[in-house]
Amino acid sequence: MSETGVRTTEPGRRRPARERLLAAAARRFYADGVTATGIDTITAEAGVAKMSLYNNFSSKADLVRAYLDARHEEWLALYRARLERAESPRDGVLAVFDAYADHAAFAYERGFRGCGLLNAAAELPAGDEGRTVVRRHKEEVERLIAGHLEELLPELPERPDDARTMAEHLAFLLEGAMARAGLEGDDSRLRHARAMAAALLDRL
Repeated sequence: MSETGVRTTEPGRRRPARERLLAAAARRFYADGVTATGIDTITAEAGVAKMSLYNNFSSKADLVRAYLDARHEEWLALYRARLERAESPRDGVLAVFDAYADHAAFAYERGFRGCGLLNAAAELPAGDEGRTVVRRHKEEVERLIAGHLEELLPELPERPDDARTMAEHLAFLLEGAMARAGLEGDDSRLRHARAMAAALLDRL
């Protein structure tokens, strides 16, 4: 899997047009923005005819949604790889933070610019299906954190929502760190956020 969210093929084999288009779109959308990236730019970089794009995607909006879905799946793969090494629910929570840091560490063409999903969502109009894709990703991240916390926290009848409240707290910490990391162009804020999350978990 590459930083574009598209699976690479075996050396020497030419990737299908859909994969090349999606990889090219991912590079350009992240580096230049969704609005600034035209169809001609994407097809030229992918090395395919414009008709090939429309044979694979019904519109630019469809391509944008495919990019967002691919980026979500790419992050999930990073999280699952981290989770395989987790030995406790605490490690599971921190695996979420580590997966974000892993994503930030990719060799992006023009450097790290923050969360590609939120960057794209900021360019899309209210009600756009792409924004729904991004929202679902963020909700899933928070649910993953909550699931690990439910294993970690004792069940207290008088405080049934502790795990969800703490998950929201940690999700806000993660998103804030991601925003600052994107502005500053490196992962130091994410590493700090992970350390803060670990300290909070150790006090539970």
